[in-house]
Amino acid sequence: MSDDGGATAGSGPTAGTGGIDRYTEPDGDPDTLANLGPLAPLAGIWEGTGGADVHPVAGGPEGDAYVERYELQPIDRQTNGPQLLYGLRYHRHIVKPGEVETFHDQVGYWLWEPATATVTFTLAIPRAQVLLAHGTAAADAREFEVRAEVGDGSYGILSGPFLEANFRTVSCRVRVTIGADDTWSYAEETMLVIPDRDEPFAHTDANTLTRVAPPTPNPLAAAASANGSLGIGDLRAETRWRP
Repeated sequence: MSDDGGATAGSGPTAGTGGIDRYTEPDGDPDTLANLGPLAPLAGIWEGTGGADVHPVAGGPEGDAYVERYELQPIDRQTNGPQLLYGLRYHRHIVKPGEVETFHDQVGYWLWEPATATVTFTLAIPRAQVLLAHGTAAADAREFEVRAEVGDGSYGILSGPFLEANFRTVSCRVRVTIGADDTWSYAEETMLVIPDRDEPFAHTDANTLTRVAPPTPNPLAAAASANGSLGIGDLRAETRWRP
């Protein structure tokens, strides 16, 4: 027996881990909107009518205009043992001007880890492709970038067999710029290796989005606002949303 209150030696949270506590979860803050760092201005529902896409076709590059709706809603805090993440769940829906058929559909998460100043971006599209990208930024940054490369053990890209053989995505970067008056812009560059091309093809997308609706508070924050307390401190009655 040890002399630390009766605990058996080797039975604590760091037992067998080389002294690293990888199991104890932090409390965190129930109010996600107050803890999103550089992602805070992105929370809400957005629309943009000036989208520009350049993609490969048989004769070379082809450009298309597009109209976009981008919804980003806060989720409850997430933990991986001691790692603490705050984030936004998003859905992008894109059509060509005047059309109904979906041109592009995408879901995923934007995540912020305050302890490491890391932004993580996930992407899943219904053409059998997923991506995990990351970058670093100051908590009050008005511009930041995330990147992913195929084959990276932590942040990478996976594609289904057809895309892998014919339009292999080898890298992707997304640069976000926060504007004034409830706007933000992005510029994406996805590098594709196509068997009939001598050089990788730069597939690009860019748009400026304007907020059309505020975000909905995450469930834990909404409960705190309704009840006045969750037993973890004196929370304000109103949701703290600071874009």
